[in-house]
Amino acid sequence: MTLKVTAKAAELRAQGVDVVSFGAGEPDFDTPAHIKEAAKKALDAGATKYTAVEGTPQLRKAAALWLGKAHGFEVNPKEVMVSAGAKQSLFNAFHVLLDEGDEIIIPAPYWVSYAEIAKLAGAKPVPVWSRPEDDFIVNPAAVARAITPRTRIILVVSPSNPTGAVYDEKTLRALADLAVKHDIWLLTDDIYRSLCYGDARFVQPATFSPEVRKHTIIVDGVSKTFAMTGWRIGFCVAPLPVIEGMSTLQGQSTTNAAAVSQAAAVAALEGSTDELERMRLEFDKRRQFMVKTLRAMPGVKLVEPRGAFYAFPDLNAFVGRRTPAGKVIDGDPALCEYFIEEAKVAVVPGSAFYAPGYVRLSYATSQANIEKGLTRIGEALAKLK
Repeated sequence: MTLKVTAKAAELRAQGVDVVSFGAGEPDFDTPAHIKEAAKKALDAGATKYTAVEGTPQLRKAAALWLGKAHGFEVNPKEVMVSAGAKQSLFNAFHVLLDEGDEIIIPAPYWVSYAEIAKLAGAKPVPVWSRPEDDFIVNPAAVARAITPRTRIILVVSPSNPTGAVYDEKTLRALADLAVKHDIWLLTDDIYRSLCYGDARFVQPATFSPEVRKHTIIVDGVSKTFAMTGWRIGFCVAPLPVIEGMSTLQGQSTTNAAAVSQAAAVAALEGSTDELERMRLEFDKRRQFMVKTLRAMPGVKLVEPRGAFYAFPDLNAFVGRRTPAGKVIDGDPALCEYFIEEAKVAVVPGSAFYAPGYVRLSYATSQANIEKGLTRIGEALAKLK
């Protein structure tokens, strides 16, 4: 759905329509110059061939050091798998760990691909709703009730797409205890971990104890942190038998991630982080403006996002109203259609994230676009009767 919305916005722009898109989960910043320069040099040096399925030794070592430094424990490069984006890391992990009829617990609202990848693996996604009054942080007691003999994975996404929720240590410890108690996997998607704001702090459950770490699989990558979405480099840290299984699977699909992208990723992980903080501070400024503006709109409810780069407002108050043309808004997909037709603004319907009545807006776009797009949304909502 997110790609569909982005494509629709691009189609309108190609027709000369002034459309503002809040659809894509993609930094609008360019990849830092030193990373692009490293890619150019790597091409000249011959980074045009196959690499090992699991990734180049240089990148696996760099990723192990980067992740180990971030989390405060040693990571063996052999326990790092490089894939074509964090999405492929998730795909590989799900297919290696889940058999037909197995279950994966997914806190909702959730990113559109988690449930679909689980289904492709023959497994059953089990959504556990997190409440807005709890800042969209899932209740461990609800997760415990959802565990069955077929449960294989508890998924943790912090910061969250689409809600921007950042999980606290107490909640994460409770979820980790469940994984250890039931001998199941705790899989953490950490792709937004560098984008936390205010007093929010990222916590990796694998730091809690050696036993928790044995049950934890970490997915990460360079796309959001380094503005490298199109380079397609993701990492998975897992016990060696899981990595071996993922390597077997990836060897029959894509083989290796692009050689030149791997060389660029080494430069990203080993280079300066000055640009990263500049980008994070700019996202935070946009976040604060979007929160303030959305909350000022009558009928709009919003839990403050504390990480990633999304706002997830509750627009249920507008469901059932009529457009100026007399059309009934019968749900968030109809509301999103109204926004793009009436206001020339593209947003993603919450139904795509298992949250009817909500919409997702990405603030990974310019401040000017945010101001223009939110003004249009406010005017469009005011016209609904």
